[in-house]
Amino acid sequence: MSGFPAVGLLQAGGQPAGGLEFLNLLPILAIFLIFYLLLIRPQTRKQREREKMVKAVQKGDSVVTSGGIHGKVTGATDDVLTLEIAALKGERVRIKLDRNQVDRVVEKAPKGEEES
Repeated sequence: MSGFPAVGLLQAGGQPAGGLEFLNLLPILAIFLIFYLLLIRPQTRKQREREKMVKAVQKGDSVVTSGGIHGKVTGATDDVLTLEIAALKGERVRIKLDRNQVDRVVEKAPKGEEES
């Protein structure tokens, strides 16, 4: 026998064998968990809320577009909204807008007063 009885219990580098590989991964797992809780989860929640808001836009709502245009929704389809943005000399100025370009809803249409 050789004079090194504990050689079988040591890994290369002189560290004891066992569950220390998991302890080396623990800081990386903790960083990923913090990253998920502080960045990824709130961002996905915010995105779901925005999608819900965009789907709920209907006739009569006052909205602001991502370009900063304020208008009132006079027509709505699945993908396109028609906004009335001004009235000049008795003529209404209307634009068509992709539904995803709505930034926020300023005022919801009152119940029962929606234009048909």
